[in-house]
Amino acid sequence: MLEIRWHSRAGQGAVTGAKGLADVVSTTGKEVQAFAFYGSAKRGAAMTAYNRVDDKPIMNHEKFMHPDFVFVIDPALVYTADITAYDKPETVYIITTHLSSDELVASQPKLEGKKLYTVDCIKIAQETIGRAIPNTPMLGAFMKISNMYDIEFFKENMQRVLGKLPQKIIDANMQAIQRAYDEVK
Repeated sequence: MLEIRWHSRAGQGAVTGAKGLADVVSTTGKEVQAFAFYGSAKRGAAMTAYNRVDDKPIMNHEKFMHPDFVFVIDPALVYTADITAYDKPETVYIITTHLSSDELVASQPKLEGKKLYTVDCIKIAQETIGRAIPNTPMLGAFMKISNMYDIEFFKENMQRVLGKLPQKIIDANMQAIQRAYDEVK
């Protein structure tokens, strides 16, 4: 089973991103879950969202997991939340930051020895979508690192997921996904 934990602040799109990923995965015949855990239910409060993906029915509905991937879409949470909780040696971290992986590890020693990728999803979202909602860029980076799906297949399905939005916003999200796919390091 593939398990993903998202760290973000309410209003940054982690729940929507988790649900969007689940929607795309569900088209491939896999079983999937997307859910969230909120502390204070106000914009800006720290929160986590979760995905599980498997070939067979998923009976576990708890938030507790040993994640395969950890997405951090608010860079401050690297310092204020325990993003490494319950990880395993092979857990992969994708972190939104303007810092390089080496600079990030130097500023947060807890990340030393972790499989770590960085991409500035907030900057990408601001420059493409016009708002600091870094969920779709994070998914673009995830597609590159995980090789879960071909990027064109993923973007095509995300266009369907975002279908109720104006075409201008859908196009901007597609640009954000592609940029993060291209820029993650």
